Amino acid sequence: MINLSELKPLPGSRHKPKRVGRGTGSGHGKTCCRGYKGQNSRSGRDKRTVGFEGGQMPLSRRLPKRGFNNPFRAEYVAVNLNMLKGFQAGAVVGEEDLRSKGLVKKDLPVKILGGGELDKPLTVRARSFSKKAIDKIQSAGGKVEVIK
Repeated sequence: MINLSELKPLPGSRHKPKRVGRGTGSGHGKTCCRGYKGQNSRSGRDKRTVGFEGGQMPLSRRLPKRGFNNPFRAEYVAVNLNMLKGFQAGAVVGEEDLRSKGLVKKDLPVKILGGGELDKPLTVRARSFSKKAIDKIQSAGGKVEVIK
């Protein structure tokens, strides 16, 4: 049985690191295998910089800036009225109920939209409503409650 402490790499799979800068007799002295001049011979060089294209203007700077990202934008999960058909008449439908039925997956506030028809009176509680959704819920005999 092999033990983890007895595992060794296969012969020839590991190489000793090249020892540079240890005198001319080693064959890797003086310039230490870097050549004479240029970026690659200097210390502190970094070829792995993200977006570096060899000195040419990077793509991220060649393309124009467009648009505006509003940091204060409110995001909602949209729920249409036709998705509320699974609830019984007279039920109180809140955001937790929508999540428990699997109608809302994300953990964002819910906005009720007026897509589809509602044929039973429901009390709907959500963060936001469209005007058409409010009209349809109230015309079906239900109530609209805006929660904060």
